[in-house]
Parts: sequence; structure tokens; C-alpha cells
Amino acid sequence: MKKITLIILFLTTILFAYAQSDVSQSIKVYSKYDFVPGEKIVGFDDFMQASVGDFPAGWNTNAAGEIVTIDGKSGKWLMFTKGGVFVPEFTDKLPDNFTIEFDLLCSSPFDPSGITNFTASLAQLDDPSQPQSWQVADNNYSTSLFPQIGTESGTSTTESRKNGSNELQNTTSTSQFDATKGNPVHVSIWRQKERIRVYLNEVKTWDIPKAIFPGTVFNAIVFYIQYIDGPGRYYINNLRLAVGAPDTRNKFLTEGKWVTHGILFDVNSANIKAESYGSLKEIANVLKESADLKVKIVGYTDADGSDAANLDLSKRRAASVKAALAKEFDIDESRMETDGKGESEPIDKNDTPAGKANNRRVEFIKF
Repeated sequence: MKKITLIILFLTTILFAYAQSDVSQSIKVYSKYDFVPGEKIVGFDDFMQASVGDFPAGWNTNAAGEIVTIDGKSGKWLMFTKGGVFVPEFTDKLPDNFTIEFDLLCSSPFDPSGITNFTASLAQLDDPSQPQSWQVADNNYSTSLFPQIGTESGTSTTESRKNGSNELQNTTSTSQFDATKGNPVHVSIWRQKERIRVYLNEVKTWDIPKAIFPGTVFNAIVFYIQYIDGPGRYYINNLRLAVGAPDTRNKFLTEGKWVTHGILFDVNSANIKAESYGSLKEIANVLKESADLKVKIVGYTDADGSDAANLDLSKRRAASVKAALAKEFDIDESRMETDGKGESEPIDKNDTPAGKANNRRVEFIKF
């Protein structure tokens, strides 16, 4: 079988002069962000179950990496310490509609002379246990990011290859990797059959209608760094794979309910992350188009922590969603009620990262 690869290539050469703590972004920053994640999470890893210093379970590599914590950054991160191929073993088949998200960070200070490009690839491989074979695929789609050292500017290039030759190539300016700050870039990739959209933070960097050749069935997610020979490091976190095409309006009409995993919060907090904008906009559009529609917003958590703390957190998160819809989208507060169920009504198991991520959700119920 001919190997077919979709390569999302991020070439990063960033120098961080100063380590800075995360700067919270207003939801309004993402006002043009239309990314909506898939309906069901089938793969998730925030590395919280892994031990610092270890390579995470459920991953394969021909190189080396380890789990670390980073001053000023929340959670745990996978740090790539040696060049090679890194594969999260989420699935052996990806459907025609899916989304992938992750946070990408470079070390501070960053030495571009001792490290090469970061590549994230969606691939169809003859043998998924040999993921390095994606490099010799004849057909692929790639997008590349080239930040400039010590500045906020850079370029991103998109390229399609067929039968070993370039069929499409284009370049645009980018500014997502700000070399004056040490903040991660949220990368979102959305496949809809032959179409690919790539977002860097709030910006839709690429939207290619014919990026994927018909008949392509991906069976692996591959991260690749050619070499690391210096102090520079790449880190990723919050890797999320979700399948299915969300259909907000149809869910309300046929089921009277819409469940979303796309409204995200800071850990143990009711603060809504900026990348939730697309999902908030989805429900806001439905409410605007149906002026008589009223909804109850219900928050849910996973089973980590005490029952009482989770119940309180779920209620506060539902209230935050209501406030955001009222403030950012001018939805009348009288049309919205809120509640929280904590961990009491799981829709998935709480013994895996993906199961917990599915249980952390917000439901909108028509009444």
C-alpha cells in the first residue's frame, strides 16, 4: 500500500530573551476564531498521570523525551530531548472528520543553532509500528512556521505533494510565536474530508479545500524533530484528538440538547480559555437565530478531587459560560439558567485521560 502522509510542519527558531509567566488572553482576542472541536474525544494527554523524568506511557519513539514541569507554566509537559519520531498511540484509524489540538512551547533561552524543525504529521502508514516511514511518503500536505529570532514576525508555508512532486505551495506572514514572550502557541488542526484548516492561536493560518487526496485514511499522529544538539528544547501539552462533526442546530431540534467539550477552563478554575470562542459562538448563533429559545447551561467535571469541590466548580463554570454569552455575544441573561452536576453523571470512564476529558463538558438543554 502506498504511504500517504499529511504533514503539519512547524519550523521554529525562536530565541526567548526573558522567561515570562503566562498572560491571560481575553476571549475577544479570538473574535474571528471559528474552530469547533469534534464531538467526542478519543485521545487526550495532559501528562498528569505520568511521572516527572519518565517517558509517557501510551507513546512510542525511536528517540528520547521526558515529562517535566516548567516554571510559570501550569501542568506537566513532554520535553523532546533527542531528535527522532514520537507517536501518541491514540488510534489506528482516523475518520474523515476530526480535530487535533495541542500547545507548543520552546525553551527559554532558545538556541536555534542546536535544534531543527518541529513537525506534527497526520499519516497513513503501511506499518504504524514503524512511524519513521512517513518521511519517504510520496504524497503529503504540510504547513511550516518560520519565526524570526528576537521578534514577533515570521512566515508560514503550505505545501502539497503528489507522487513525489510539489503540486501547491504558498507562504504568508505570521506572528503567533512571539519571541519576546515565553507563551505557548495553541495549534488547532481540523480535517473535513479533503479540506484542512490550521489555526495558530486565534488566526486561521491555512484553509485548503483540496489539501488531502481522496481515499486517504490516516492511521497515525507523528511528531518529528530531525536533531537536537544544543540547549534548545520543544515541549507539548494538552494534546486532544476529537472525532465527528458538531451539529449544534440539529442537536437542539432533534434532541433538545447540545453537549460540547470545546469550552475549556483553566485547571480547577472557572476561567474560560480564549480558544473556547468557536464553541461559544456556535451556541450564541443558535440563540440569536431562535429568539424564543431558552437554555439551561449545565457544567460537569471528572472525578478527580472531592465531590463537594467538583459540584461547586461545575456550578461556577456554568455561570462563567452564561456570563460570557451575555457579555461577548449580547445574549439576554433571562434566556439562560445555570446548574452544575459535578462528577455525578459521567458519560465515560474516569480511569483514562480521554475518559476524564469527555466527562469535563458543558451541556446546553432547551427548556
